[in-house]
Amino acid sequence: MEFIKAENVRFSYDEPDEEQPDKPVHEVLKGIDLSIERGEFVALLGHNGSGKSTMAKMFNAMLTPTSGKVLVDGMDTADETHTFDIRRQVGMVQQNPDNQLVASIVEEDVAFGPENLGIAPAEIRRRVDEALKVVDMYEYRTHAPYKLSGGQKQRIAIAGILAMETACIVLDEPTAMLDPRGRAEVMDTIQKLNREKGITIILITHYMDEAVQAGRVIVMDSGTILTQGTPRDVFAQVELLKTHKLDVPQATELAFRLHSAGCGLPNCVLTIPECVDALELLLTKKGAAQ
Repeated sequence: MEFIKAENVRFSYDEPDEEQPDKPVHEVLKGIDLSIERGEFVALLGHNGSGKSTMAKMFNAMLTPTSGKVLVDGMDTADETHTFDIRRQVGMVQQNPDNQLVASIVEEDVAFGPENLGIAPAEIRRRVDEALKVVDMYEYRTHAPYKLSGGQKQRIAIAGILAMETACIVLDEPTAMLDPRGRAEVMDTIQKLNREKGITIILITHYMDEAVQAGRVIVMDSGTILTQGTPRDVFAQVELLKTHKLDVPQATELAFRLHSAGCGLPNCVLTIPECVDALELLLTKKGAAQ
């Protein structure tokens, strides 16, 4: 079931110059068409300046198109009468969790969103406890957020969105400032929310090993969609991605180079275990041939 739909979306941060009406306006988005199904896990990729963060802000009406249309559960984001309902449906988690933590106690921070929605106190208590349990942070409910690790802070930020009971969470490079352990904690939480709660996930990331965990990958370049499909379909296009200065997972890169050198490896593997299995199979065959 279609949940988010973008139709020929164009956007520019520049205002037209009234004194020079013929002066071209720099467009960040150039006619984007895409749809995201309810319950999908989508990774949005692209180098800096590709338009991916701008596109993500369209999903909860932080920005509205210069032209074209974005619909969230059938609601037009350009219609200000729908803004509140759209933001109740689509929550955003920023790159730096410190920018989203507003209270001195964890459970008070998670309660901030529901309180602003006018939810009854008893219901807020239930939502806060449940959200903290979902992200495995319930035991820290009375702690001070500033004493937590980066990964724990990001999980608290996610819990704050969960307590608002949004149907979709947009995460704008949520692991960029975290160490490997923190990244793993956040990605485990994201997977759990999508798998067990059916929450629609839109993940913007520069880490290709995170993107391979999604059900679909959308690659943006210069304000347009370069390619999209399953992670295996997208990352099989190594030469295309390299041409546009985009990375692929390290395991994919190694397998591609060995395949290109005629070593007999599959053209596209996504993960380190897959790469190990492929290398083991190759070496076993070579050993048997000798």
